[in-house]
Amino acid sequence: MSAMTINLKIWRQACGDPNGRFVEYTVKEILPEMSFLEMLDILNEDLARKGEQPVEFDSDCREGICGTCGLVIQGIAHGPNPATTTCEVRMRHYKDGDTITVEPFRARPFPIIKDLVVDRAAFDRVQQQGGFVSANVGSAPDSNSVPIPKVDADKAMDAASCIGCGACVAACPNASASLFVSAKISQLSYLPQGQVERGRRALAMVGQMDAEGFGNCSNHGECEALCPKEVSIENIARMRREFFKGALSEK
Repeated sequence: MSAMTINLKIWRQACGDPNGRFVEYTVKEILPEMSFLEMLDILNEDLARKGEQPVEFDSDCREGICGTCGLVIQGIAHGPNPATTTCEVRMRHYKDGDTITVEPFRARPFPIIKDLVVDRAAFDRVQQQGGFVSANVGSAPDSNSVPIPKVDADKAMDAASCIGCGACVAACPNASASLFVSAKISQLSYLPQGQVERGRRALAMVGQMDAEGFGNCSNHGECEALCPKEVSIENIARMRREFFKGALSEK
């Protein structure tokens, strides 16, 4: 395929401004093997040459690991491809002359900082409430000395694959963070190291999730469908069980 011309409608919102708007841009000489973020880099280079403000967006590893690159592309969190982060989207999925709408993740607990950048510190505060384990100080024990059934180890690893990008919140009609919180609760509840704080962890993390203003889960399943790491909503059921057990143990 030859180089393409892409038309963009990008959400622009200044720091501290409660209002924003879509601004149209045209980016030329886009190669099919470029990533979506590389295309935005070219746009920003053009804007800088013109003396205009570049479009602010988050990125870090650009390898689908860090979770910072979350954008809503054509109304879909992270774009059109399943199990894919924004930085993994390639321009070969689009055609010459296509118009693409790009927005930030929209949820009240994720306030917009500028343009496509949102503040996801709410996730950090939720995890700080219980995303740790107690361990005795001293030399680390041999890993084989703590036997863990393979099925539990696999489920813990599947839950731990959550990268905290926030796509589940952006996709949910209720802006629920249940998939993220349940993944963090589940990954520790499956392991023997996570048993000490098990009940308190669920109560604290769910309580903080509610305090941050995230909505309730109503089992739409959009979170699982758009999760770039395909974290299962089975974890939400486990989170609820852990919460109720924790509530009973506190009585």
